[in-house]
Amino acid sequence: MYDIVIIGAGASGLFAASLLQKQTNQKICLIDKNPKIGAKIKVSGGGKCNITNKYLSSSHYLGDQQFISEIFSQFDQNSLLKFLKSNNLHPNFNEKIVKGTYFCNSSDDVNTLFSKLIIQCDLLLNTDVKDVRYENGSFTIVTEKKQFLSKKLLVASGGLSYPSLGASDIGFRIAKKFGHTVITPNPALVGFTVQKEQFWFKELSGLSMNVKVKVEDKTLDGSLLFTHKGCSGPVILSSSLYWKKGLISIDFAPTKESYLPKRFKQAIKDLDIDIHNYQFAPAGNFGYTKAEVTKGGVSTDELNLNLESKIQKDLYFIGEVVDVTGELGGYNFQWAFSSAYCATQSIISNNLTKK
Repeated sequence: MYDIVIIGAGASGLFAASLLQKQTNQKICLIDKNPKIGAKIKVSGGGKCNITNKYLSSSHYLGDQQFISEIFSQFDQNSLLKFLKSNNLHPNFNEKIVKGTYFCNSSDDVNTLFSKLIIQCDLLLNTDVKDVRYENGSFTIVTEKKQFLSKKLLVASGGLSYPSLGASDIGFRIAKKFGHTVITPNPALVGFTVQKEQFWFKELSGLSMNVKVKVEDKTLDGSLLFTHKGCSGPVILSSSLYWKKGLISIDFAPTKESYLPKRFKQAIKDLDIDIHNYQFAPAGNFGYTKAEVTKGGVSTDELNLNLESKIQKDLYFIGEVVDVTGELGGYNFQWAFSSAYCATQSIISNNLTKK
């Protein structure tokens, strides 16, 4: 019997395990489908892990703004940077791609750090969770190899993006099994495919421009990259978070200093378009294989501010599996760490009270 089982060895699961190991004497098990911890951390930020953002605010997230703000009031970007520096990891402030972003020297440094911090936890890799039951006051975690019993369960299994890295819907299935509402998952931080009227985008494949994009009630600035499928780049990835099915508007020359490349001017010379307000409806997006995150997930209406289920005691959901998704630029890693912190502090506090 474990005191705590954590499903998922990504950012939220690893941070939760490290905090629990340090501050409790409880028996902890960390289960992951991958052969190594932090598979998604490793590929993030071009291998340098864009770990947080200087301008952290709930306004950069899709989800319940009040709920998100409450979580960040307990553990924000400064708290995370302090934790990392106390463990001799010093992220660099680098705004080249997205304003306010902090990058590590290498994603491997993050995984190495957590490898050391979770050394006393039972780590079960290459282990696929098939089902979870609750009976007689404990959770039964069913894997393809064996079953485990636990008093508490933290679901940190992530979303459906990056299927090549072992993405799974197990977190959503567990939530539904215990009566939770799961907001329909969709790919996010992903490029757009285009309609026939925008096929001229494809002629400009490889070209990038600094633009302003309006989508729903959001206005975003950044680099747009034309691709053979449509468009991508930082500003489009963040726009995909908010896009539903309507029009988006692009200002290709948002400042007086804006430079219009020759290729761009050549492509539009015979088109009747307003470069300051070019409106179009994307055909769709590039899908989960290209999406950096999954939006949607376990409804925050059914979680308390410790990320514990209001329906099932001792069941927690943290990280990407929850219906909170950030823009590009370290925001999703920060959510992973902040949500893990809030969940673990509740467990640690209860453990100390029982003593």
